[in-house]
Amino acid sequence: MRKTLLAVAVGLALGGCASVGPDYERPAVEAPVNWQVSIQQANELANTRWWEQFQDPVLNELLQMALQDNKDVKIAAARVEEYLGRYGATRADQFPQVGVNADGSRTRNSESSGITLGENPANSYQIDLGVSFELDLWGKLRRATEAARADLLAIEENRRTVILTLVSQLANAYVQLLDYDKRLAVTRATLQTRSESVRINGLRFKAGLISEMDYQQAIAEYQSAAVQVPVLEKQIAQQENAISLLLGRNPGRIVRGKGLDQLVLPTVPGGLPSDLLERRPDIRQAEQQLISANAQIGVAKAAFFPSISLTGLLGTASTDLSDLFKGSSNTWQFAGSLTQSIFTGGRLTGNLQAAEALQQQALLTYQQTIQNAFAEVDNALIEIAKLREQLKDEAAQVKALQRYLDLATLRYQNGYSDYLTVVDAERNLYTAQLQYVQDQGSLFTALVNLYKTLGGGWVNEAEQMTARVPPPPVD
Repeated sequence: MRKTLLAVAVGLALGGCASVGPDYERPAVEAPVNWQVSIQQANELANTRWWEQFQDPVLNELLQMALQDNKDVKIAAARVEEYLGRYGATRADQFPQVGVNADGSRTRNSESSGITLGENPANSYQIDLGVSFELDLWGKLRRATEAARADLLAIEENRRTVILTLVSQLANAYVQLLDYDKRLAVTRATLQTRSESVRINGLRFKAGLISEMDYQQAIAEYQSAAVQVPVLEKQIAQQENAISLLLGRNPGRIVRGKGLDQLVLPTVPGGLPSDLLERRPDIRQAEQQLISANAQIGVAKAAFFPSISLTGLLGTASTDLSDLFKGSSNTWQFAGSLTQSIFTGGRLTGNLQAAEALQQQALLTYQQTIQNAFAEVDNALIEIAKLREQLKDEAAQVKALQRYLDLATLRYQNGYSDYLTVVDAERNLYTAQLQYVQDQGSLFTALVNLYKTLGGGWVNEAEQMTARVPPPPVD
């Protein structure tokens, strides 16, 4: 009899191979033919440690420290472990559940009741091995496992997105710090020039060669630049604290490697728009969420069908511990149960409707994520191209304004023009220099953002940077 029941169970389990609900197929995506900005094919650049193209060892060390100690990365890794456990728990429902139960008791009945039988007090010992197994005839458990696996993969892609974002944020923050440093250097150089102008104009005023108005104008221009120093120093300190938080440590000073002018511009990577479907972790995460939602439709549909479970109990029972494992003490029981919902007040239909609606939401989110990715890459390429043109013109402007200031100063010193001409020349040069430095940093930031928007195998490279290195020295 036991062999017959086992054969039936195996036959039903093997025969229930079909799963209700739709099988997942990747939706068709309408990708742009090419980007608005023409670039050469350079796909391999998106799969390398692009930050090393800056050729700044300090930045490399900071990135390695961040990948080891950043709290967001650690939280994302812990979430992967959480969903790995959830996947294992869900998948376990497809296998027989086996448990053992052991009981022992000693009982004394009242002799006055007149119902005592046998020994009094009496002993009782029992050990049972129980097995339960739900036949997955309609694929409910397989669909649930499929959904749990997709959820796990989506969380893994989320972890990769966190790594991608961290590397990009830290690189941009470091470039911004060097940007502030360069602006402070320009401001201090301007202060030195204006300080000399104040000194000379002071001597000329005492000698009666110029009016007090020109002298006070020189002092005012010096002070207008001087007030920018504490502002920039504040921004530098706050930027250092922001970088410290990305490194996963308390706020503090950040050591520099190369200056902004010494950094090497990374090469612009290329590739077709369709490459993003395989590169970007946020797109892959959205697709896994769509796969999970699609599988949940199968789980909801399977709830309309009967649920068949098999249970078995094999044990031994005896009043004497020494007889517990004798053949005469064996006990067994096999049973099967079938559960079928007849009336649920619309609960099953409602669950199915909700699952189908969630699948549509996941589909639209997937499509929206792809469109956003296309726009981000195209915008980054446009920004890089236009910033290059802008910087070329700004460099020529700074050169011309410097020459204009030299000529204006010479004319003023020889009495051919008033001091306001020199003041205007100094203001224009200072403003142009600051704008050039700002856009220079913006170009580096745009290149970093392009590598981020393209995704790529470099995320794997970043994940491998786990060997602990000593922190860079503090300034």
